[in-house]
Amino acid sequence: MTQRSTGTHRAVSKNSTAKNAAARNGAPVRNGAARRGPRPARPDRAADGTPFYLRGEEVTQIIRPVRKRPWRTSSFGSQVWVLTARSLRTVFGNFKLVFFGLLQPIVLLLLFSQVFKSIASLPSMTGYHSYVDFLMPATLVNIAMTTAMGSGAGVLTEIYTGFIGRLRAMPINMFAVLVARTLSDAVRLTAVLVVIVLSAVVFLDFRPSSVLGIVAAVALSVVVGWGLGWLFVAIATWQSNVETMQAVSFIVMFPLMFVSSGYMPIDALPTWLRMVARANPLTYAIDAERELALGQPLDWALPLALGLVAAAALVGSLFAAHNFRRAK
Repeated sequence: MTQRSTGTHRAVSKNSTAKNAAARNGAPVRNGAARRGPRPARPDRAADGTPFYLRGEEVTQIIRPVRKRPWRTSSFGSQVWVLTARSLRTVFGNFKLVFFGLLQPIVLLLLFSQVFKSIASLPSMTGYHSYVDFLMPATLVNIAMTTAMGSGAGVLTEIYTGFIGRLRAMPINMFAVLVARTLSDAVRLTAVLVVIVLSAVVFLDFRPSSVLGIVAAVALSVVVGWGLGWLFVAIATWQSNVETMQAVSFIVMFPLMFVSSGYMPIDALPTWLRMVARANPLTYAIDAERELALGQPLDWALPLALGLVAAAALVGSLFAAHNFRRAK
């Protein structure tokens, strides 16, 4: 009994001695420290001057708060470029959409050139080589109108698929979405117009006055389609129902196209339709197309058409941006 007590007393004395040594060195003390011997002293600060706290055997460093840098969004031009490229990849990546998009205006041009062929015998048509020459500028404007309608439908499609909703959660200028939609449709319209003009020259004996003239006519059609596209985008942001959008588009499109100088000379129309046709904005666009493509003398139709297109683009973009910001 005495020997066991003596041994226990010696062990306690050794542990006490080890603990005292560890305490003098500034290290924490745990059971069994005597068997491992005294621990080396640890610095109370890191090399950069940051203090340490000793908790048991773990050393925890105080992490200084990092100043967060403000989020830098991309520029408006970069956003428009990326969104336009995305829309073009979506359109031209679908072979069926490209094929039928090119086939539809060719079929309409062939159909109208044969149905209204007898109009070429009217006295006011003597200055044209054929009815195709008279009809082709109107067809370019008609394609521009159809593409403008597609701009509004494209905005509605992106809203219903949730793409617009995902963009709202990102640091993106939402007006860039609308600009990218109209620009991508303008590029697509350019491709369609080039194919239509080449097809008319090869298969329907269309005779433009010069290459420069028909290029200027195609450029004017692209501008008309881009400006009218803003009106249909504004309608899409105002009325999110697809059926209503289509009904409004057709109500606007067909009277403007047929009550104009597109398919028949204005002088051959009834008196009341003649007055409506002369007040129709598309009449000036079609007349300007004929002047450019067929080498006719330029008059006030071209500047008036450009002014009306600029006004349509300005009003449509303002209303579209206002409605788009209010949408949830």
